[in-house]
Amino acid sequence: MARRNKIVIISTGGTIAMQDSGEGAVPALSGEELAARLPQWGEGVEIEVETFSNIPSGHLTLEQLWQLQKVVAERLERLYVRGVVVTHGTDTMEETAYLLDLTVPSNKAVVLTGAMLHASEPGYDGVRNLTDAVRVALDPQSDNRGAMVVMNGEIHAARYVTKMKSHGVDAFASPGRGPMGRVIEGHVHWYWSLEREALPVRRLVPNVHLIKATLGMPDTLLRALIAQNVAGIVIEGFGGGRVPPWWMDAIREARQKGILVAIAGRVPVAHSMDGYGYPGAYRDLEEAGVLFAEGLNGPKARLKLMAILGGLVG
Repeated sequence: MARRNKIVIISTGGTIAMQDSGEGAVPALSGEELAARLPQWGEGVEIEVETFSNIPSGHLTLEQLWQLQKVVAERLERLYVRGVVVTHGTDTMEETAYLLDLTVPSNKAVVLTGAMLHASEPGYDGVRNLTDAVRVALDPQSDNRGAMVVMNGEIHAARYVTKMKSHGVDAFASPGRGPMGRVIEGHVHWYWSLEREALPVRRLVPNVHLIKATLGMPDTLLRALIAQNVAGIVIEGFGGGRVPPWWMDAIREARQKGILVAIAGRVPVAHSMDGYGYPGAYRDLEEAGVLFAEGLNGPKARLKLMAILGGLVG
């Protein structure tokens, strides 16, 4: 059988594709223009480029995200495709990466990358990040690792990575885990791997909302969502996932109405289970029938609940 040697680059926009318009950075570069800045690859390596969109990542809709998932999954089904690299805005990159990690059936490499500096700025990091992402996708050991984010020479697992800073090329980290590998002087080095959690999903159920618990916050938003009969509610709770005691009646009401409720933690490294016996803590929530988004932040837990609901309804 012939060796897989093709990388498909799918560009979606973001800072990596932006240039200064005189009135601020705006989308400007196509996928082909980004790929033209890459170095020459060795014999037998083929780069195919597609422009999916050219927008800031905060402008992506759930419909576009699911369409991107379909495009990535289809390209990976092709025999000679070694992996897919998605260029993406950094604001929601971790969410797209996690959704692809959960729902793309293939075990081939899926790598997301972007830039913290636009193409008109000194020190533009887009070329380095895209070059590193292609190197990771070409590496045979990148299979069976799920979706990854490659930024600033570091390889992060989609499940753990998050954008920690709004500025700086070192904006991404995996709190509590660290990078799963690095690209050093053009060579890919792996430190650890993880077992991927893949869900059989045909679509996303969009009517899932995220609430963040804060000190003294009433249950107004929670009850408003229940009144709208939403499909699911994700709560970012205190610590590893605790809520004010006056929220518990509303949470029980949501469950009685068939609304799925999931609890995530507000802190970067969160574990749901605790030894507390007071109202609103783990035991109280478990008895109410909530789901626990162990190790996930609120935005990722929301996407997972959408995927779970999509799998339930077919």
